[in-house]
Amino acid sequence: MFDRAERGDRAVILHPEFRLTGPEALDEFHQLAVSAGAEIAGVVTAPRDRPDARFYVGSGKIEELREAVEQAGADLVLVSHSLSAVQERNIEKACGCRVLDRTTLILDIFAQRAQSHEGKLQVELAQLRHLSTRLVRGWTHLERQKGGIGLRGPGETQLETDRRLIGVRIRQLRSRLEKVARQREQSRRRRVRSQAPLVALVGYTNAGKSTLFNHLTGSGVLAEDRLFATLDPTVRRLEDPDGADVLLADTVGFVSDLPHELVAAFRATLQEAREADLLLHVVDASDPYHAERQHEVEDVLESIEAGDIPVIRVLNKIDRTGQPVQVLTDDLGRPVSVTVSAASGQGMEELREAIAARLAVSRVNGWIELSGRQGRLRAELFDLGAVHEERIADDGSWRLRVDVPLDVARRLARRPGAEGRVIRRQLLPQAGEAA
Repeated sequence: MFDRAERGDRAVILHPEFRLTGPEALDEFHQLAVSAGAEIAGVVTAPRDRPDARFYVGSGKIEELREAVEQAGADLVLVSHSLSAVQERNIEKACGCRVLDRTTLILDIFAQRAQSHEGKLQVELAQLRHLSTRLVRGWTHLERQKGGIGLRGPGETQLETDRRLIGVRIRQLRSRLEKVARQREQSRRRRVRSQAPLVALVGYTNAGKSTLFNHLTGSGVLAEDRLFATLDPTVRRLEDPDGADVLLADTVGFVSDLPHELVAAFRATLQEAREADLLLHVVDASDPYHAERQHEVEDVLESIEAGDIPVIRVLNKIDRTGQPVQVLTDDLGRPVSVTVSAASGQGMEELREAIAARLAVSRVNGWIELSGRQGRLRAELFDLGAVHEERIADDGSWRLRVDVPLDVARRLARRPGAEGRVIRRQLLPQAGEAA
């Protein structure tokens, strides 16, 4: 019989290596393990062409892993890939200690770091979804008692009870998260009405987003040199060089092969990135694999439907690389890249100016005139919080001074009939659009 070992933090890493696996994968997983609080006592690498159905790696490597666990006195095996429930259970039996795969490890880190009520609910939901596929592992000691015909062993009864209770809890969490989502939506509507554009910090975990956020807003958000130091989104006001208010959001960092459970559970957290007027993609310029990390983030942005939002790439940590502060622009003169050091404060003013310049071209504002028959468009503009000032002409028509994101203006301009023509002819030409 196999009884799971008591909880401990001394771990051996099992790292299966495939042909397309880069050398940075093991380094990143090592950082994840340390961030979770594990003491790494050894590493076993296992070159593979494809995963093994029983252990994920070969039986020879499992024997090598078992010996490494015994020699190191480890009570935990961390596997750098996601395992099936059967593979996880088989490795536990072979090594006589607990096994955590990549997904479970990241969930554990998130459980440690979540601070807000919403963040804790999201983490618990993701953990329960993941746990529901692995219940049999925790109850193998009850297999000593079997049920005969017409009877059920206590193991089976306990599993059914656990599945039912987990199902009830998942429904409760979904209901609470829906309520929280409605509250966040109300906050977003107030934010839209405040006419303050939203800028979201995105990037690979530990790229320096929170340190940059603190420099730009004067906040005291937790900023540490470890993965996933920030989980809960934070929004603060940032005053740009023109004196206008801008909202800056600090979001959760991305990581390669982010578990699907977390992408689904943290969709409200990633909502800040989806609804931003501008994204600041923070890249650790001192990371030798920063190009690969950059592509990982871009893939996640595409997957959450944020790939079309204007982006400024912020190359951070130039105090480590020796690069000068530099602003690069595209053919239209729009800033697309800024080199900074969030730790020393180098390049902060240049970044503020770049943000102001990009926001200026990503929004359109001006006066439009609506007739009495266009009341529906007027009501929608007010509902969007786009109207700054309204005047009524002698003939009863409305004159509105509006300020809207460029993509919203384009969406309104695509409307058939007079409403679309109003936006195309009166508002979009000011942004360089064809009438």
